[in-house]
Amino acid sequence: MRPKIKITLVDRKGDYGCHKGYEIGKTWDFDKDRGEFCSLAMHTLFPMVDILRYGGSLPLSQSGDVRFACPDADVINIFRIEKIDE
Repeated sequence: MRPKIKITLVDRKGDYGCHKGYEIGKTWDFDKDRGEFCSLAMHTLFPMVDILRYGGSLPLSQSGDVRFACPDADVINIFRIEKIDE
């Protein structure tokens, strides 16, 4: 069984609000909520999910968790990605 992946919007570095209206603190279940997740951010996220699901590891941020940034240069949402082992 594949581990669950949880994504949380934890910060924003850009000067503008998210085009999808996401607010800091919003979370998604990768499998259940994939269709509502921003396609720009999904493009960055997808390889990271594969790495986590198939036994790899990703570098930790200065906060001690795994983070990735939205590729929209005006917005720059920062997401945390977590593998949830059941």
